[in-house]
Amino acid sequence: MSLIHEIDYGTPVSKSEKLVTLTIDGMTVTVPEGTSIMRAAMEVGNQIPKLCATDMIEAFGSCRLCLVEIEGRGGTPASCTTPVMDGIVVKTQTERLKQIRRGVMELYISDHPLDCLTCSANGDCELQDMAGVVGLREVRYGYEGENHTKLGKDESNPYFTYEQSKCIVCNRCVRACEEVQGTFALTISGRGFGSRVSPGMDEPFLSSECVSCGACVQACPTATLNEKAMYDIGTPEHSLVTTCAYCGVGCTFKAEMRGDELVRMVPYKDGKANRGHSCVKGRFAYGYATHKDRILKPMIRSSIHEPWKEVSYEEAIQYAASEFKRIQEKYGRRAVGGITSSRCTNEETYLVQKLIRGAFGNNNVDTCARVCHSPTGYGLLQTYGTSAGTQDFDSVEESDVILVIGANPTDGHPVFGSRMKKRLRQGARLIVVDPRRIDAVRSPHVEAAFHLPLKPGTNVAIVTALAHVIVTEGLVNEQFVRERCDWDEFQEWAAFVADERHSPEAVQKYTGVDPALVRGAARLYATGGNGAIYYGLGVTEHSQGSTTVMAIANLAMATGNVGRNGVGVNPLRGQNNVQGSCDMGSFPHELPGYRHISDDATRAAFEAMWGVPLDNEPGLRIPNMFDAAVEGTYKGMYVQGEDILQSDPDTKHVSAGLAALECLVVQDLFLNETANYAHVFLPGCSFLEKDGTFTNAERRIQRVRKVMAPKNGYADWEVTQMLASALGFPMTYQHPSEIMDEIATLTPTFRGVSYAKLDELGSVQWPCNEKAPEGTPIMHIDGFVRGKGKFILTEYVPTDERTGPRFPLLLTTGRILSQYNVGAQTRRTANTAWHAEDVLEIHAHDAENRGIRDGDFVKLDSRAGSTSLKAVISDRVSPGVVYTTFHHPVTQANVVTTDYSDWATNCPEYKVTAVQISPSNGPTQWQEDYEDLSRKSRRIAAE
Repeated sequence: MSLIHEIDYGTPVSKSEKLVTLTIDGMTVTVPEGTSIMRAAMEVGNQIPKLCATDMIEAFGSCRLCLVEIEGRGGTPASCTTPVMDGIVVKTQTERLKQIRRGVMELYISDHPLDCLTCSANGDCELQDMAGVVGLREVRYGYEGENHTKLGKDESNPYFTYEQSKCIVCNRCVRACEEVQGTFALTISGRGFGSRVSPGMDEPFLSSECVSCGACVQACPTATLNEKAMYDIGTPEHSLVTTCAYCGVGCTFKAEMRGDELVRMVPYKDGKANRGHSCVKGRFAYGYATHKDRILKPMIRSSIHEPWKEVSYEEAIQYAASEFKRIQEKYGRRAVGGITSSRCTNEETYLVQKLIRGAFGNNNVDTCARVCHSPTGYGLLQTYGTSAGTQDFDSVEESDVILVIGANPTDGHPVFGSRMKKRLRQGARLIVVDPRRIDAVRSPHVEAAFHLPLKPGTNVAIVTALAHVIVTEGLVNEQFVRERCDWDEFQEWAAFVADERHSPEAVQKYTGVDPALVRGAARLYATGGNGAIYYGLGVTEHSQGSTTVMAIANLAMATGNVGRNGVGVNPLRGQNNVQGSCDMGSFPHELPGYRHISDDATRAAFEAMWGVPLDNEPGLRIPNMFDAAVEGTYKGMYVQGEDILQSDPDTKHVSAGLAALECLVVQDLFLNETANYAHVFLPGCSFLEKDGTFTNAERRIQRVRKVMAPKNGYADWEVTQMLASALGFPMTYQHPSEIMDEIATLTPTFRGVSYAKLDELGSVQWPCNEKAPEGTPIMHIDGFVRGKGKFILTEYVPTDERTGPRFPLLLTTGRILSQYNVGAQTRRTANTAWHAEDVLEIHAHDAENRGIRDGDFVKLDSRAGSTSLKAVISDRVSPGVVYTTFHHPVTQANVVTTDYSDWATNCPEYKVTAVQISPSNGPTQWQEDYEDLSRKSRRIAAE
């Protein structure tokens, strides 16, 4: 193995379809119009020296190394900023150019520390490389004059250093922060000789607006900005391409290694989801994989009140299998089940549902998508015929209007958020529908045209009001609707939304949104060009989550915004493989490919392949599993890679259900909150230790490649296979590629997927089959999968969770950039520097009425429970609304969330909880008890 070296063409690719032919150093070159001479030369392998240029950002022309000569023209123009022209003759290497380049390099080196042998970038430094390329062998100016070689080092950021003395002021980091990330956290301060890169107003990196995405580090040509791991471990010597295991964007990275030690994760430019960009989590927060808290040996105990006993895999597997068999003999075949993981690979998820259906003999399988995006699957299946989004992420580059509802892309899906902001800076218009003023509403060089700060729980009312304006003002794309949708159903829907009770003025009493804003947003979406809708958990995690998804689908169809680039309905999936876990048949009523378990032909195909009869009755959903456990009819559960005690709502009910189980098997990296109730603990693998595939939010199937051996001895799929065999249902796969081959055989939308194809193409988007052998970036181009698009009436039904004198405020929840989901991974990294605890955002008006000051401990009470956390007074939320995150178990926001859920899918209503806030002296009793338990668990694990 060796390092993967990607070609840097110096400047971005031109998208022009017109071609231009020129001559460079005697070679004829044909490239798209608008291409720089530098890139044209690189296309034929002629690398022009450069320092300030890189193909992730626009040309700047400051370093003066890339000068060329053009016949018939005077001077020596910079090749990075000079576009090609038909018929020109370019020379990149003449005596004149050599002398100029050496002189330029002399000036750079005369103001640069000459510590190359001990520099962290030695062997990985473009300044060092270019000195050799131009033939610099001496510096005539000496080092006695004024210079910057003694400037200090900023080590405040936990992941990288800023060594000012090595900065050549090429501006690449500043431009990457602006153009790629869109944060504008860096600038050049001072003038002339005093010019220096500055985070914010000469602040340390940690306290500046820098979001630690790593774009500046990646752009830096020297050791000025460099990962601390490069100091500690040294430069990498081999690399493999893999896929990030955080959010549903699915960024591709080069895992750069020295031996079996990971040096750094570098975003891969050929990654079709991220196009060479990253966020703080994927770029830097991988340390959890080697954290001391990881459990690497299997453990068992007969009671949750007993200490864990470390055992061999064979003993742990046999114990688990015997307990599941005992429970089924005593309580019946349906008394056991399992939960698949949206963080594990497609292959591992497929095996878990296969185990439950084939070995347990029932369909009691569910996944965390139940509690996040199950309404997406239901709503889009009803309206369009598929349970997934319509576009690829590249599509946003052609959007003219972007409607973001119930999502926070810059925090939850930051790489897509950066791409969206770039499009907005180019002129696209933004509509935000959210109770909270998220960053996208107003940030550097980006401002939403409309922000509709609706009351939590009123999504259906606001989306139907948007539709009311579009229909009553004649803004419907009638041609699209007549050609692509059921016209009779459309007319019924149009009459429904046109009713005056759905007008922005009429629904204001529910939503609290100014009708003028609603009307303006509706007109913009319907008439502003290509309109794309992106939504998240703020849509799905409601009692009317499925209804809102269908209302969104109606809106896109009515305006013709489906079936081409720049438009569509796009769910932003929260976890890396939520889409994949759904695709793999993790729901109790569906086999892989979203085919109902009651379909005889589908079931027969699986029975023939698996060699066992399958139950035709849907099994239990996650909430039903807890209910049945409390009732005493559900007694055993296998949970792979999910912390359901922390992530699921109404924590008291979940803990009661888990406590009632006679055998709970948890397979995970750490002793999480759910493991407190486990009888068997099977060590899990990190994404760095496994082979397989993830499927991201755009239906993109991507390879996950093992870069180090499993520290626990086995990959997750191997452990599941051992358990299946112990249960009398042998599986004999030798590699995950064989599992994918079986998936492809049994699943029509995956029919053309194989590891060989993924290795060849990099990734594919399903459907990938005989009709689309290289995948399907855009869905529903010529027609909807279901045939005619279906308009569905979306009546607004207020949630049963109401405010009142006891609980007058509404709590809604979300995520923050630096932390991920329940925090099991990110809390074990330096990301805690940005978010060490969950806090409660509260409006100044509500805080003043309760005598609460900024930073005070407050008690958060609901009908379900209470917790305590610190308050932050904020104008991001409106009066009557409070907001918190759910990343830290010591806060456990789900202690206060209720058991209300979506009418169609049982997705919990996390986003609407009636609460009261009052001053507090500190943590509640259960939080103090939790801290004691956590300390005890850590001590036992360490022992």
